[in-house]
Amino acid sequence: MYYSEIKTFDIANGVGVRTSVFVSGCERHCKGCFNSETWDFNHGIVFNDLTIKRILKSMKPQYIAGLSILGGEPLDPKNRAGVLELILATKEAYPDKSIWMWTGYTWEEIREELKTCSTLPNDLFSIIQHLDVLVDGPFDECSYNMMLRFRGSSNQRIIDIPKTLESGYIVLWSDGPELDNHDSYPKKES
Repeated sequence: MYYSEIKTFDIANGVGVRTSVFVSGCERHCKGCFNSETWDFNHGIVFNDLTIKRILKSMKPQYIAGLSILGGEPLDPKNRAGVLELILATKEAYPDKSIWMWTGYTWEEIREELKTCSTLPNDLFSIIQHLDVLVDGPFDECSYNMMLRFRGSSNQRIIDIPKTLESGYIVLWSDGPELDNHDSYPKKES
């Protein structure tokens, strides 16, 4: 696996100050993608054990809320082993810090793939069970809205993974009633 960038003080991709990793490789090629240079699976720098150590070191300060994994496409089968290795190392080192992931796959596509897997556990199953939040769905240029929090288009959902896995149906993530619509700014009451 390759990665395009690591941001060690990111406030745009998830709640709080985070370390964000942008993996390389995506076959979706969404029109209007903000990160099209990461479509190439060989773009950037090789992801290895030293990369994981660097990421974990950057997450050590108490003010770092967690890890965000973006792309490219973190859930592409070519990236899953490396992404899982990073997630497991993060959970071991910082069990109380959250892990957010962005993917072009929808929750329904992920769930369908998990149903068809003949042997569990597998990388996809292990990745999903360790996530706190998943922003799902491909970027849709026609649904672009710069006022949305943590996503680029209104078709994408911010999913609370532990609650979704527990309930069996999609539970959207919430950080308070005034922001439940996931707009960048709360609506003023008239």
